[in-house]
Amino acid sequence: MPVPVNVRPTHPRTAAGPTTTIIKPVGPRCNLNCAYCYYLPTAAAFPPDERFTMSSAVLEAVVAQALEAAPGPVVHFVWHGGEPLLAGRPFYQRAFALQERLAPAGWTVTNSIQTNGTLLDERWADFLVAHRVAVGLSIDGSARTHDRLRPDRRGRPTHERASAAFARLRQRGAPPDVLCTVNAETAARPSEVYEALLGLGARWIQFIPVVEETDGSPAPAAVSARAYGEFLTAIFDRWVRHDIDRVVVQTFFEGLLAAAGRPGSLCVSAETCGQVLAIEHDGSVYSCDHFVRPEFQLGSVLDDSLGALATSARQQAFGLAKRDAIDATCLACPVLAYCHGGCPKDRGRYGSPSGRHALCAGYRAFYLHAAPLLTRMAELAASGGRASSIMAELASAEESLRTGLAHAGRNDLCPCGSGRKFKHCHGQPVR
Repeated sequence: MPVPVNVRPTHPRTAAGPTTTIIKPVGPRCNLNCAYCYYLPTAAAFPPDERFTMSSAVLEAVVAQALEAAPGPVVHFVWHGGEPLLAGRPFYQRAFALQERLAPAGWTVTNSIQTNGTLLDERWADFLVAHRVAVGLSIDGSARTHDRLRPDRRGRPTHERASAAFARLRQRGAPPDVLCTVNAETAARPSEVYEALLGLGARWIQFIPVVEETDGSPAPAAVSARAYGEFLTAIFDRWVRHDIDRVVVQTFFEGLLAAAGRPGSLCVSAETCGQVLAIEHDGSVYSCDHFVRPEFQLGSVLDDSLGALATSARQQAFGLAKRDAIDATCLACPVLAYCHGGCPKDRGRYGSPSGRHALCAGYRAFYLHAAPLLTRMAELAASGGRASSIMAELASAEESLRTGLAHAGRNDLCPCGSGRKFKHCHGQPVR
């Protein structure tokens, strides 16, 4: 399986360095008006007349400092937004030329971009494929689940355009990864969402929960803890039985790492964070793109060393706070190794204690359900087999159960292993 990394970056799983830098060439500027966007409000941190356009001076400083700070020999650039395609192809042509000119001999530079896909026409598809840019595409499942919360600035639906962008890249042999939010619409229809993404041809899916609140409760577009856990459980039960070899679901892959005793490759599922810096269009550097606020600005690529900012005491403290500020109840939780308390940006919301994640109950319910199967998958892989062999094991066990249930007497012990008589378990009349 590939090793995907991080909540917001598209493909840091291919990065070699210890730090992932998200570059925002147009800041929060976007052609969509998603109901749940966390980044549009960051525009308030800049002057009212801000143009949100990265200058040539900032671009050169970003490329030069990212290369200087990287350990090599592979350096990965993540272009993000807002909608990064609004920067235009000439901007990226300059960026790629700078990378080629400034990279040390023998080094490899790779790029990925996260887009809503609505601007990704034939010319963009040709350009991105020609420059080997890995693409992450935001699409929230089916047209019904996507279009309610992801209109463009004129209120028009965008699912058809996003799906067309996926098809263009797939036709060119470069199907994008998919980022799908788990919100009030998608959480209510897990099967519909999953089937729609598989129908597109998705082979790598990241499910990102929308956590926003109103008066201490989930906002209208947000997902509740219970709904989040049920959403993941419904899709996991399908995936673990049929689709392990067909598609990588990042949340499940992270769970498999935890079950194997390995550290998470996502900041959200790691014990600490702080290794995903955000560089804004004006060169300002922030601890994380979920914390683009004055108190989390580390400096600027125009005045400071990116490498020094990434390893500064201030940034180290930011990253360690995820572990050190965790809720005391979490420390005794049986699934702590899977979630590590979740992203700090979502702690203390929905009326939860300040050190506890708003979706804590959902995480707990899902991982308690999935952990035994993830552990078995890890055992299969550790013994030299394939984690996907669990699909055959489950099919065999479930066929045996069906056979046992078909032949069980009313007073026999139920074949499901509950310890109860059949008549009090699976043999009860359906009401």
